[in-house]
Parts: sequence; C-alpha cells; structure tokens
Amino acid sequence: MPWTFTDDVGTFLDAAGASLAVRPAENTLVLTVTATLRHSGPHAYGDGTPVLGWWRGADGEVAGTLVRTPPYVPVLGTVAPEALGPLVRAFPLTGVNADRATAQALAAHWPGHRVDAEHRLYQLGELVPPSPAPGGRPRTATSADRALLVDRLRAFCEETGQPGDRAGRVADERIAQGGLTLWEDDGVAVSMAGVSRELAGTVRVATVHTPPEHRSRGYAAAVTAQVSRVAREGGARQVLLFTDLADPTSNGVYRRIGYEPVCDRLVVTAEPK
Repeated sequence: MPWTFTDDVGTFLDAAGASLAVRPAENTLVLTVTATLRHSGPHAYGDGTPVLGWWRGADGEVAGTLVRTPPYVPVLGTVAPEALGPLVRAFPLTGVNADRATAQALAAHWPGHRVDAEHRLYQLGELVPPSPAPGGRPRTATSADRALLVDRLRAFCEETGQPGDRAGRVADERIAQGGLTLWEDDGVAVSMAGVSRELAGTVRVATVHTPPEHRSRGYAAAVTAQVSRVAREGGARQVLLFTDLADPTSNGVYRRIGYEPVCDRLVVTAEPK
C-alpha cells in the first residue's frame, strides 16, 4: 500500500488521528507536533511547509505516520515494519526521529549515517516525592515572569542543542495554558518545568531546567514531581517525559520519583555523499 501525504493538519488527523490515540505514549511526538500546527498555524516550527503522511495496511487501518516540520528531520509515530520500504521509495528521507528499531532499519538504507541523539521515553508509575524535600515551594508562572521564562527556555535549548528562536512563543503559549511551573526558594526561581496540553489522555513533562548555580539540591526532582502530580490529578491517564540518554543524572532523578522506561528514540541523519 502507498503512503499518502498532505500539508493540511486537519486532513492528516481525520485520517490518522484515531490510530495515534490507540498508542498515545509511543505517538506522543506526532500528537504534540500536530496539535501545535493546528493551534499555531503551519509555520509554528519554521518557514517551511509541513508534510504529514500516513500508511494503511492491507486491512485498511492506518499503521504508520510521519510529520516533517522543516528544518527538523521527520518524526515518525508507530510504523509497521512493512511500511518502511514503501516510505523509503515515496519520501526523500535524509534523517529521521523514530523509535530505535525503526530508526536503525531506515538508517540501513543510507551508505553513511550518524546518530545525533538518543532519547528515552518514560511514563509515570507510582509517584515518589523526593525525600528529603528541598526548600521552597512551587507556583504557576504568569505573564509577569515572561522575561525570566524566555531566558530559562533559551538556556534549556542551548544546553540541549535545540534552536532557541521559539522561546518567546513557547513562553506565551505555556503561560496562557498555565503550563509552566517555577520552584522558588527564598524568593528566587531556582527551577522550572513545563507540561504539554493533554492529548489523547496523555500529558508530557518538558523543559525541566535548573540553572547551574542551583543544581544538585533536589529542585528539579521537586518541580517535576509537582507538575506530574498536578497532571495526574487533572485526569491525565499517562504522564510522560523524555530524557537524553547521554545524561545519566536526569535519568536517575526521574527514575527515583517513579518514572518507568517505555521505549528509546534515535535522531539519525544521513551523512552527505
């Protein structure tokens, strides 16, 4: 069966939205990207035109999804192995963000490639608040915090190798939905954590950042536990987050407060010929 592609997020979700919701954790990136495109328009991630694709198996059910928002490499949701050959023939892939097995299978088609990042997706099990708890308390960020939040979001992007040009837009969107929490100690904002909108029963924790001078005091664990608890109490069936596997410290922090591994994802880029 061939892949179908469109630049219209509504058309894509009409075709593939139900299949994404069946496995929302594994499809969390596609769900988040498409929600952002629907909310903020086709150029939410850059000037290029997005491409969204889906593949149907012999039974007619959607069994593969792709979203590309230039300049980023395509993001794949869950994809049946038999859909990969048709994808390679139908789409000019030069890189991919996909689960480990899918990324490795696609990279085998490229004479040379490099792994740019390895991420692990976690899901909250039983929440375990950090003990001993650090000093301070959480509060929801407001528009009065915008300048601070933009600075912190840019610092987060710089440390994680992401472009920081969307920091202002992200801050505004998260403030509007009450999606950024600051941990304050003695009147100083020492850590922050954000959460996505609820999509298909899931909420994803993101942009957890503590400035270097405030690290190793338990603030990141505390603010992450706080937003995780609020998300779960707000009705989210699954609370998720990603970590960089190159950072053992953050992986250890999240495991200690109750997060359990779901799967790994690779960002793989084909080497220029």
